[in-house]
Amino acid sequence: MSNSTVGALPLDGVTVIDLTRVLAGPMCTQTLGDLGARVIKVEQPEVGDDSRAIGPFIDGTSAYFLSVNRNKESIALNLKADEDRQIFESLLARADVLVENYRAGTMEKLGYSWDELHARFPRLIVVSISGFGQTGPYREKPAYDMVVQAMSGMMSVTGHADSGPCRVGVSIGDLGAGLYAVIGTQSALIRRARTGVGERVDVSMLDCQVALLENPIARYGASGTVPGPIGTRHPSMAPFDVYAAEDGGFVIAIGNDTAFLRLCELVALPALAQDERFVTNAVRCVNEAELKRLLEDKLRQRPRAHWLQLLSDNGIPTGEYSSVAEVVNHPQIAARSMITTVHAPNGIELRVAANPLTANEAHSVVRRNPPVLDGDRERILQDFVAASAR
Repeated sequence: MSNSTVGALPLDGVTVIDLTRVLAGPMCTQTLGDLGARVIKVEQPEVGDDSRAIGPFIDGTSAYFLSVNRNKESIALNLKADEDRQIFESLLARADVLVENYRAGTMEKLGYSWDELHARFPRLIVVSISGFGQTGPYREKPAYDMVVQAMSGMMSVTGHADSGPCRVGVSIGDLGAGLYAVIGTQSALIRRARTGVGERVDVSMLDCQVALLENPIARYGASGTVPGPIGTRHPSMAPFDVYAAEDGGFVIAIGNDTAFLRLCELVALPALAQDERFVTNAVRCVNEAELKRLLEDKLRQRPRAHWLQLLSDNGIPTGEYSSVAEVVNHPQIAARSMITTVHAPNGIELRVAANPLTANEAHSVVRRNPPVLDGDRERILQDFVAASAR
């Protein structure tokens, strides 16, 4: 799909060879493609990316695959076959970045270790995304999002105290690694502009989950107490939670004592501001459950829209508790162009999340629909293999 653009996207002129599948790697390469890179997706012949077989499906096409593979071209290559290896190496010779998310050690078995690639293609940046990284005792172990969410402690602080282990509702293990890989790729491109030499970017899904565990690790370090799940509230600020109005839930987020005084005035509960259980944030956190009960006794008397308008007009951070259906149809999301459309091969439309870095540029975030397996072979061979022979 082609759309007119104004000016150049940040990564125009950068070529990325995408040897990834499922989610962490494809999220990285889709983001690079959204930012203007030419992304060549190398897939296994006949079956392609594993996610092509993951539902839900739209007339036989995976919506999962469609959601993270826009702005890419596809070629099917068997990296154990000599002829296809030659094609692959022709791609590498003209590429800027190779992204792969095999288990550590797989690229070495294929004959494409970092040392071998760097010797042959010294300007090539190699981004490796794996469950546990390229070093350490777990380096060759397989991993999925669920594994690293559990191992990192992320699941231990998600959910409610009586709910047991709870997975974050999106694949944050994959998504976090994919986005850190984008940062690493861009950093390596900046360094190569200075040095002329590529480098390896080693991204561990487990590392990325630990990096995202900011507040729980700091709390454990400060207090020695092991954090656990506490539902929707904040561990260090109150009131900072989802509260029930007459007709639905909404958030109140109070970050300091001055804002708490203003909240008490607005909801006509001035006595709370003078109550010794609530006069400072520290004591409010200790007595959070009672504070929530008293606030909700008042908030349940009026509809959510009333409180949202009143609090928002008076500078109190607030927002409605939304379903996915409400989010994709929200006027603020529409104003920011954060829902975009891709097309399956049969032309059926699918609404997906846009890229927050490009959604409001003059460019369309979708310059190319997710590719059909091997659908761009002839163009890729012409641009890379034939061009190398000339």
